[in-house]
Amino acid sequence: MRAVRTFTVRTPLPAPLEPLRRLALNLRWAWDAPTASVFSSISPELWESTGHDPVSVLAAVGGERLDSLAADTDFVSRVEQADAELSAYLAAPPFSADTPLRSVAYFSPEFGIAEALPQYSGGLGVLAGDHLKAASDLGVPLVGVGLFYRYGYFRQILDADGWQDQHYPHLDPHAMALTLIDGVRVEVEMGDADLVAQVWRADVGRVRLYLLDADIEENDPAERLVTDRLYGGGPEHRIRQEILLGMGGLRALSALGEDTQVLHTNEGHAGFLTLERVRQLMTGEGLSLPEAIEATRAATIFTTHTPVSAGIDRFPRELMERYFKRWAASCGVSLDELMELGHGIGEDIEEPFNMAVLGLRMSGRANAVSKLHARVTQEMFAPLWPGIPEEEVPVAPVTNGVHFPSWVAPEAAELFGRCIGEGWPSAGEQDWERIHELDDDSIWTARRAGRGRLVDAVRRRHRSPGGAPRLDPDALTIGFARRFAPYKRATLLLSQPDRLRSLLLHPEHPVQMVFAGKAHPADDAGKELIRAIVHFSRDPEIHNRFVFVEDYDIGVARAFYQGADVWLNTPRRPMEACGTSGEKAALNGALNLSILDGWWDEMFDGENGWGIDSAEYEADQARRDEHEANSLFVLLEHEVVPLFYDRPAPGAPPPGWCSKMRTAWASLGPQVSAARMVRDYATQLYEPTAQRVDDLEADAFARARALADWKQRVLRGWSGVSVGEVTVDDSALDLRGSREVEVRVSLGDLTPTDALVQAVHGTVGAGAELTPAGEPAALSHVEKAGGEHVYRGSVTGLRSGRYGVGIRVLPAHPDLAQAVEMGIATWAEP
Repeated sequence: MRAVRTFTVRTPLPAPLEPLRRLALNLRWAWDAPTASVFSSISPELWESTGHDPVSVLAAVGGERLDSLAADTDFVSRVEQADAELSAYLAAPPFSADTPLRSVAYFSPEFGIAEALPQYSGGLGVLAGDHLKAASDLGVPLVGVGLFYRYGYFRQILDADGWQDQHYPHLDPHAMALTLIDGVRVEVEMGDADLVAQVWRADVGRVRLYLLDADIEENDPAERLVTDRLYGGGPEHRIRQEILLGMGGLRALSALGEDTQVLHTNEGHAGFLTLERVRQLMTGEGLSLPEAIEATRAATIFTTHTPVSAGIDRFPRELMERYFKRWAASCGVSLDELMELGHGIGEDIEEPFNMAVLGLRMSGRANAVSKLHARVTQEMFAPLWPGIPEEEVPVAPVTNGVHFPSWVAPEAAELFGRCIGEGWPSAGEQDWERIHELDDDSIWTARRAGRGRLVDAVRRRHRSPGGAPRLDPDALTIGFARRFAPYKRATLLLSQPDRLRSLLLHPEHPVQMVFAGKAHPADDAGKELIRAIVHFSRDPEIHNRFVFVEDYDIGVARAFYQGADVWLNTPRRPMEACGTSGEKAALNGALNLSILDGWWDEMFDGENGWGIDSAEYEADQARRDEHEANSLFVLLEHEVVPLFYDRPAPGAPPPGWCSKMRTAWASLGPQVSAARMVRDYATQLYEPTAQRVDDLEADAFARARALADWKQRVLRGWSGVSVGEVTVDDSALDLRGSREVEVRVSLGDLTPTDALVQAVHGTVGAGAELTPAGEPAALSHVEKAGGEHVYRGSVTGLRSGRYGVGIRVLPAHPDLAQAVEMGIATWAEP
């Protein structure tokens, strides 16, 4: 039997408690401790059983309890105070009063805001959630766009053999902190069918998050399933979801009246929004395809999180034709022209459509999520800029950060507030230096409180044939919680089981290890890693020292971050793009023990944790794993464990360990915050993009049209560009002295305003290879002599030893986002 119509029944609230409804529907409670405390005090049991969900607490609490609370003047006062603070928060000043930035639309396939809104699978979604929260705190004008998955991501269940099974509970958006936008429907072409989506809004502080939902009666059964599960199904299911996210998301913003000045795609899943933007400009503004591409690029930022090509979505030509033939017809574009947008230079037209290539081609600015990841990305995609040195490929690093109020333990927050001040979540380096004023006793009291909560959480959540493990609240606790993918090597320690047992079972200096994480439903190799850890943990001798906790989610993660003494990370370098779990753990006082990959590669300073050796030079994977496991065990046996247990008296704080915690907090605190991350996005990417899009769209897209025409003219004439005689005095030069350079250049049909002539200078190796030592020096046009143009300038000798100069010519135009944007250059022959 099925209902023919549905509606929502709300629990009536006594008048003094009516603000609770508003407080519950703004997800700021997920990081505002006083507001969360109001809801938990309504019923601590309901608060825990609902997974810390205010909406569910209000739906389940009885009328008698509500009446009692309404008569409690202290409780009513707390409600009024929380409501007043929310109002003040929403009315706080914007990010900047003097900025070209009006709005950012941030697209992501998943958002991890809170356990009560399970629309995330792991790191990418939690990062997106932290991005929204930090944008809200800072007042950055941003809206989020995603999908509402009726079954979310799976709940993890381990069978008797330790093998991961997946359970997908049905989610009711009416019972969540979501509001249905009445009267808004978004239509999207889905192959030969048409899909209609409704839109839900979640209020994340000052940020609006819109989630598109295809599970409505207007759709046929196949279309209703488009938003069934996060990362479910094969390539066809993914392309359908990504069409709805990107193209449907952009249409939803128009229907909602949201400004779409800057478009930011968090990974390539939303990349099809650029095709929708092109369609809108061609059919609505009369732009040609090249002109529409330039206008779209001006507005778009692409963030890549994938350091390996295997992790990039690719769609076969047959699927692209099936799902984009109507788009191509409406734009007057051939399928080959469409496919070229997702192909590398010279790639066969029958090759799959690459979403990362689309993201890079259709974005004016692109970034990676750590400095090392930027270098890896530059290497991966250098062929898209064939005339440009790899290190100049236009992919900038903006290292990920974490939203401090969402993850920090209350005891650590109290310490930070005491010595840094209440503005500690966005404090700078000098403020964080005051952390050295903390005494060992205060630090250790906070550390023990977090470890104790982790011990209790493991006991509550653990399901095992041998009963719940009883971890030691005073033992050195090592945490490992993340997605179980083979490259993350969760079982590296298991490669030397006797050595591991010696650590776990030491009679005086015991170590205990807690693991959690999910493998992708299709990743049997990842599931095998989980099973191996579970099997090892079932040995009765180590049952209370080595534990796997099922059904990893934000709540489990928070307990791990706040309770672990050491955060273990063992990826194969450089396959970890960033890895924010270690940042969250560090914030809570855990010391990182990690391969130098992702964020740790740039932030490890030799004193704020430990770096595991990486044997990248070793081609044999088994030998590499053996070398890196040996390095890990040596650190544990000779540095980590001795430092933890080196104490002046039993039960006393370990002075060396506390000192290392202070060092880690002082060095990492100002670097790992999401406030720093979003400020970097705002100043380095959002504001320049906003200014550029306004410039190119002005006067009916006059400058976008002109830029497209100029690019086509330059490409036609570039074969006529060549570098002739180069004159440089080769006598010795004092360090930091200046040396004049003169060069003659042929420009063919182009003019000096079309070209930038640069002297690239630096040290010279045995094979005459040039290693740049500074920014290329721009040379000035002096005169035209015969058929050549004369350029002059100077370079500074910035390094001692053999020094050299190389000359290159780049296309130049004031509306290029970067000088190397077009990927072509002409270099002087040696």
